[in-house]
Amino acid sequence: MATNSQLQQLSESLEGELLFDDLHKTIYATDASAYRMIPIAVAYPKNNEDIVKLIHFATENKISLTPRTAGTSLAGQTVGNGIIVDVSKYFTKIVSFDANKKTVTVQPGIIRDELNLFLKPHGLFFGPNTSTSSRCMIGGMVGNNSSGTTSIRYGVTRDKIVEIKAILSDGSSVIFNEISSPNFIEKTKGNSLENNIYKTIYEELSNEENQKEIVAEFPKPEIHRRNTGYAVDLLLKSELFSGTEPTINLGKLLCGSEGTLAFTTEITLKVDDLPPANNIMVVAHFHTIQESLEAVVVAMKHHLYTCEMMDDTILDCTKNNREQVKNRHFIEGNPKAIMMFEVASNSMEDAEIQANALVDDLQKNNFGYAVIKLYGADIDKIIELRKAGLGLLGSIVGDNKAADSIEDTAVELSDLPNYIAEFAAMMKSYGQDAIYYAHAGAGELHLRPVLNLKKKEDLVLFRTIATEVAHLVKKYRGSLSGEHGDGIVRGEFIPFMIGEKNYELLKRIKLAFDPNSVLNIGKIVNTSKMDENLRVESGRVEPEIQTIQDFSDSLGVLRAAEKCNGSGDCRKLPSAGGTLCPSYRASRNEKDTTRARANALREYLTHSEKENKFNHKELYQVFELCVSCKACASECPSNVDVAALKAEFLYQYQKINGYSIRNKIFANNSKLNQLGSLLPSFTNFVVNLPLVKKNMGVAPKREVPLLAKTTFRKWYKNQQSKVKSNSFVNGKVYLFCDEFTNYYDVSVGIDEFELLTELGYKVEIVNHEESGRAYISKGFLEEAQAIANKNVAIFKDLISEDTPLIGIEPSAILTFRDEYIRLAKDKESAEKISKNTLTIEEFFKREITSGKIHSEQFSDVEKVIKIHGHCHQKSLSSIEATFAMLNLPKNTSVTIYNSGCCGMAGSFGYEKEHYDISMQMGEDTLFPKIRTTDSDTSIAAAGTSCRHQIFDGTNRKALHPATILRACLK
Repeated sequence: MATNSQLQQLSESLEGELLFDDLHKTIYATDASAYRMIPIAVAYPKNNEDIVKLIHFATENKISLTPRTAGTSLAGQTVGNGIIVDVSKYFTKIVSFDANKKTVTVQPGIIRDELNLFLKPHGLFFGPNTSTSSRCMIGGMVGNNSSGTTSIRYGVTRDKIVEIKAILSDGSSVIFNEISSPNFIEKTKGNSLENNIYKTIYEELSNEENQKEIVAEFPKPEIHRRNTGYAVDLLLKSELFSGTEPTINLGKLLCGSEGTLAFTTEITLKVDDLPPANNIMVVAHFHTIQESLEAVVVAMKHHLYTCEMMDDTILDCTKNNREQVKNRHFIEGNPKAIMMFEVASNSMEDAEIQANALVDDLQKNNFGYAVIKLYGADIDKIIELRKAGLGLLGSIVGDNKAADSIEDTAVELSDLPNYIAEFAAMMKSYGQDAIYYAHAGAGELHLRPVLNLKKKEDLVLFRTIATEVAHLVKKYRGSLSGEHGDGIVRGEFIPFMIGEKNYELLKRIKLAFDPNSVLNIGKIVNTSKMDENLRVESGRVEPEIQTIQDFSDSLGVLRAAEKCNGSGDCRKLPSAGGTLCPSYRASRNEKDTTRARANALREYLTHSEKENKFNHKELYQVFELCVSCKACASECPSNVDVAALKAEFLYQYQKINGYSIRNKIFANNSKLNQLGSLLPSFTNFVVNLPLVKKNMGVAPKREVPLLAKTTFRKWYKNQQSKVKSNSFVNGKVYLFCDEFTNYYDVSVGIDEFELLTELGYKVEIVNHEESGRAYISKGFLEEAQAIANKNVAIFKDLISEDTPLIGIEPSAILTFRDEYIRLAKDKESAEKISKNTLTIEEFFKREITSGKIHSEQFSDVEKVIKIHGHCHQKSLSSIEATFAMLNLPKNTSVTIYNSGCCGMAGSFGYEKEHYDISMQMGEDTLFPKIRTTDSDTSIAAAGTSCRHQIFDGTNRKALHPATILRACLK
């Protein structure tokens, strides 16, 4: 095993990076599987030379290199106790493209969806489409031979392999592509490692006994999605080995080999014409799983592009997911399962004919209690719902989780109903009601028992069920892995699935490729036991972690962190839309993902021996760039609220290590502004002096926000005598005077007050506390809790559906809907208030619907408006409410920027060490869109931080929606 001194020398020799600190070893100890193995280091190679150096180092020190891209593998392929080699940071180029040949050459770190964005203008796309397509990378798809939802029409990754450039285990470079039989024979001659590989494969597969054994024991060739072991059965198609094909391509053998045979550096793929533009999704609802599978056999006689299943467990999980609840509107009743059948054509007329024929066929066979058709954007919604399946299962509260062990079995389609009937009977015998979803049309369902692997009896059941399912799959000559690979979870079953003789053949092939045992050791061959090296320790007494926030909705803070199952939604890039995760998008470092934060917190809360388990500098490092945008609380299918976890961490950590002066200043901003507002001009001058900013730790390029000449409360008090008491035809509302509006954005408060007043509402501001947002963001949770308790006590008897609480600044008002529920002692009253607490935009949308506010109250002046949504609005509220509000005037043209996070995030962007990354977050999507926006277009941004960041990054002034609408009143 290598020493730290040796690792340091290796690090200095690389053009990329090699990290071997505890934090990086911790966050790379897991992927999206159930396994955990602490590596000795993590490498980010910049070029092929770095990979060669890593291979030589591994050989000299007898350690394993584990290739990794997005780390979304489900079988443990990308965990190991050697060096994790992450190519997702630098190996991200599209090397070449040939539109005529319909081929593209890429490095392994290119994201599947990013590749398709490049191909789309050429009318082409890469077909295999996993549920993780927004962040999974081509290298990983090749390693696992990924398939996804489109395989029934476009095949699997192996079908697309034209050429693979790789580095062998001796550091030599090699190219695997389609060659003739004579060329193959020629490559067996010589003494290089490449020659020996060709020689070994030729000798092994020329052997008639080996051929017969492969044919007899491997899965049925009719099962296209099969990943059991190495794909030697496909090589038998060559005329070299009693087949008929005149050419052979060992690149197809590398596909599905999980990085155990060679280190891939470039991949040339065959791409397809884009699917027909006109599609319809037929969604059938079923009372039983069995009925749904019998319907698949009928449906697959039609020309389908998608045939996917979701069961009631996943559908129920969508009810509590802020993002996916919007995508389930089509569901009728309470189905046990739904099937998604997609038809497509070059004309909508023909697509309708196909869809109607399918519906008629289902109804003729009495399949489905409801069958509906979806079009356009609704198809995108149901596809997103299906893609969220794995992540949604992570949101199940408690220690019972959908376990990865049998989730990738594939059988011939005609065998599927009987196979599942036997499977269901077996599961019933163990008291299990399994979860069913995924690729029914391909004969593959992701089947998951619900187990608590922290309990010894369930760990036994984990193995027992996996073993029995292996026997059942073998009975149908199916594949234990259809697309997720063998890895650790299925590796030990390969000898049973394909026979001991074939398994020994795989070991000899592995030896030929990797004689020094350095490439992803312990995967496919010589694997560890499937119930060892798990994330959770069976029989361990779970630590009881005391927190100031109430995490009872997750059964404690540890289980809140454990909800992260590693699906990697937080690694999406800006082109994928949404906000998650701003810091990763800016840095492209795994350390800055929400996954890394949850994993690190889980690791230290579980294994730390300190009295205060939060007291680790590594946790401070991993949380440092989290901007508490709360995108993870909605866009992560598992609902991992890292902002809440960060606030708790900061509170617990700073209890021991103290609060910095700057944090105290920012946290107590409202109190300091109360003093500063006595002499606002003097205060504004002083706080923006270079020396003062330097001592406060504020970035020199930032201007500290300027205090207004008066406060909003003072203006409101002076206004009371001027308001006519008989003009409030629409009733009374309470306006929350947040600390930002009160001291900085007084004009916005006035606009909102006058807008509501002129529309017939009595606006009342009571003597309440600040929101506590600054205290929460800096981890001053005792102070925040005191504020929450006071505000709940003040408002609990005032707020109702008829007299709602309305807010101006999203981050302030939404504390009532979010953090107060975790902090307030009177939780019942806090929840009651939260139900009638609205942003100004939500209030307008509600009143528009009721008819109290209408377009005739506004001018007909033409105006173009573009909306940038505050992160908390997008997560906890809805930008659609802003859209509805600003569309009130008849001649406004309103659109919403797909703009992610602005990057300011309260005080974050003002802090000198965070200035650059804050601006990079803005540059990722928002700033470029604003720079290309016409100067006559109004930019709407509800967040005060957003407006400041927009000005600093683009020199454009954004306005609060209330200000824009106030100017449109007649």
